[in-house]
Amino acid sequence: MTAEPTATAPASSAGGPAGTDPAAVFAELYGSEPDGVWAAPGRVNLIGEYTDFNDGFVMPLALPHTARAAVSRRDDGVLRLYSSDVPGGVVSLRVDELAPHSGHGWAAYPAGVVWALRRAGHPVTGADIALTSTVPTGAGLSSSAALETVTALALNDLFDLGLSAADLAVTGRRAENDFVGVPCGIMDQMASACCTEGHALHLDTRDLSLRQVPFDLAAQGLTLLVVDTRVKHALGDGAYAERRAGCEEGARLLGIPMLRDLPYEDLAAALTTLADAGADEPVIRYVRHVVGDNHRVEQVIALLDAGDVRAAGPVLNEGHVSLRDDLRVSCPELDLAVEAANRAGALGARMTGGGFGGSAVVLVEETEAGTVAKAVEEAFAAAGHAAPGIFDAVPSAGARRLS
Repeated sequence: MTAEPTATAPASSAGGPAGTDPAAVFAELYGSEPDGVWAAPGRVNLIGEYTDFNDGFVMPLALPHTARAAVSRRDDGVLRLYSSDVPGGVVSLRVDELAPHSGHGWAAYPAGVVWALRRAGHPVTGADIALTSTVPTGAGLSSSAALETVTALALNDLFDLGLSAADLAVTGRRAENDFVGVPCGIMDQMASACCTEGHALHLDTRDLSLRQVPFDLAAQGLTLLVVDTRVKHALGDGAYAERRAGCEEGARLLGIPMLRDLPYEDLAAALTTLADAGADEPVIRYVRHVVGDNHRVEQVIALLDAGDVRAAGPVLNEGHVSLRDDLRVSCPELDLAVEAANRAGALGARMTGGGFGGSAVVLVEETEAGTVAKAVEEAFAAAGHAAPGIFDAVPSAGARRLS
């Protein structure tokens, strides 16, 4: 789960070119054609939240929404960055002067990738980059990971770095952890870099081993809806870091390297041990959630392998209750989306991503998708909330070169 840059208006309001074709934006902005165009998707996470920085298991899928980058290589040490989705002009930096925690707003994400590649010894000597994105910002759909991944992929190709998809994901996480300053795990970058069309990604975040799990909902008469509550979250405000620190404290008190190492069958005894050791009450709750959600990933995998996707609905519901009550990262709008969807006949629903706003996922019979979506919209209107954005989560391809 990553913090996400905020976009509030099209860049054209600040005098720069706006548009959805990054090559056209690049040509207007820099006066030449780019060396190539690349894309990397956002993601939704089906199950397994706040487990990635605990070396646990996750199960994301890529969305059709992407960040796209038109890029040309430079050899003079200059990095120029532009996004048609964020107010402001070109951000011009020098690659040898990039330093962690130095600001730059949204541009810190791609700049951090350049910094991370150079710090790893890769000869990245500059670039001109023009970015466009259809990934909603602040919606818990990993717009920042998409920016990082598309930048890493483009530079990998242009500078012949020879990095694997997993290497690109690690680079993106390093940029976000060490340059931007958000202590995220690896899930979002791995999803953006490694997902394949028609599949969910079963990822072990300890060793980055992965399995592409067939996830053809349409063939089973099912739909996975994403409900964007329009409530913007910001994980850099300390709440995310506080939960990570609490999980690390729980592991320390239990004498294990990471919460991943606590079997679900031993959870009840471990919670007693924590209480006896005087652990803070939030630490106990965080441990219960993380170990429980690792178990829920295993449950969903088993159900998908058995061809019983519908039975995953109650597991999603259990995951939401844990995120709401143990991790306490939900919000009234997310709770309302889940409750309204379930009342209208959904098979199951939960918030997805870092929380404090963002989105929920809803598993529903395809024939009931319109009814459920309407029920959620009506519930939001009745509560005085802004209308949510609702769309189908179609398992899509990971990062790739477009031209």
